[in-house]
Amino acid sequence: MGLDGMEVIAIVVVVGLFYVVLKQFGIWEPLSLEESNDGDLELSMVRHQPEGLDQLQVQTKFTRKELQSLYRGFKNECPSGLVDEETFKTIYSQFFPQGDATTYAHFLFNAFDMDRSGSIRFEDFVIGLSVLLRGSVTEKLRWAFNLYDINKDGYVTKEEMLAIMTSIYDMMGRYTLPSVRDDSPFDHVEKFFQKMDRNRDGVVTIDEFIETCQKDESIMASMQLFENVI
Repeated sequence: MGLDGMEVIAIVVVVGLFYVVLKQFGIWEPLSLEESNDGDLELSMVRHQPEGLDQLQVQTKFTRKELQSLYRGFKNECPSGLVDEETFKTIYSQFFPQGDATTYAHFLFNAFDMDRSGSIRFEDFVIGLSVLLRGSVTEKLRWAFNLYDINKDGYVTKEEMLAIMTSIYDMMGRYTLPSVRDDSPFDHVEKFFQKMDRNRDGVVTIDEFIETCQKDESIMASMQLFENVI
């Protein structure tokens, strides 16, 4: 039996809601492939200077021209070259004004802040973007698992999944049909674990997570929706 309803949303929301960030940074439309007059990333007047294009090309699945276009959009919104957590929260609050996006934005920010510095660099942003939009299904699922693994110990507990599910409901639950009950997040976490926790040890491993998702047609179909966006 496959996952359904909010269980599927809990998996693909990572990729889908990332469009919010893309739109805010002016990267919603396909990247411009026009030649840039700059031979490399523009580094003047920024507090954080990103790695060179050659290195980012190796680390991502973007071309040099695409990286230049991405950086222009990033720098327009973040002249300092860094994004802090409050900026993330502001972005999501603008797109979900009738909900509370604060907690979800916090979790997503931590997934991007790979070095736990409290700021997202352009490198963090573009590497995550590459995985979410051009990575394999397995790479995307690994990224999603990293989001749900709040304490980064390699396991997802019911408490962690409940925190993620609750944050999603807080942000957009009121828009779901039928209307959300107070116990809905808990119910969905229970269903999630019944399917994911194969050995019934109370936690979900990365292998259990990927294996279950790859066998679910709804999740696989949803993952394909976000390919070739840029």
